[in-house]
Amino acid sequence: MDLSLPEMDGWTATRILKSDSSTLHIPIVALTAHAMPADREKALAAGCDAFDTKPVEIGRLIEIMNRLLIGNEIAK
Repeated sequence: MDLSLPEMDGWTATRILKSDSSTLHIPIVALTAHAMPADREKALAAGCDAFDTKPVEIGRLIEIMNRLLIGNEIAK
């Protein structure tokens, strides 16, 4: 989830997705240039299951996605 979306920010979009029973179970990874600790906390509070910053490190992102998809501890 990009947190700086043009029509609706990613925090709001995440809250909407996590409040709907049909999308609640889908893991959401915040992927953003907002790299301050407060940004991470805000993303997790909105319902993101994990947080990663740009620039994207593909190996790190794949590791986070694998942990979320195979059901291990949430990658926070």
